[in-house]
Amino acid sequence: MAKEIERKFLVASDAWRQHADKGIRLRQAYIVTMEDRSVRVRIHGNKWARLTIKIGKSSLVRNEYEYDLPMDDARELLTQAVGIVIEKRRFRVPHKGFTWEIDIYEGALEGLVVAEVEMKRETDLPSLPSWLGREITGDRRYSNQALATSGLLVA
Repeated sequence: MAKEIERKFLVASDAWRQHADKGIRLRQAYIVTMEDRSVRVRIHGNKWARLTIKIGKSSLVRNEYEYDLPMDDARELLTQAVGIVIEKRRFRVPHKGFTWEIDIYEGALEGLVVAEVEMKRETDLPSLPSWLGREITGDRRYSNQALATSGLLVA
């Protein structure tokens, strides 16, 4: 079992693009959603798929279990989504010892751009790039699970 420890931010500018990789298209769907747990299927660029189980109430740290999945099974599971299938393009950007992942949402969530950084310890303090906007780590409205089941509910 792995621990997922991450912080999330809105993205304020495109300055990150000059350091980004080529990106990969992701499609993901939630098969089970509960307040403190979820089961998700994600297809990475039509090349490979993974089933992920996340458990935990904290917005910063959760238990995470991941398993490779046959592509045919993954495609079938996408049709069983609770809510919408999230479509996004993910870019990786190195910054001062950490790798940031920038998600540009498409389809029903077009216009949303989120950056997240995974950490090894809760006490890690990654340097925050200048292109970041407001931190949304504890704001459940921006969790992929909430986006898939409720859409973008921003006040």
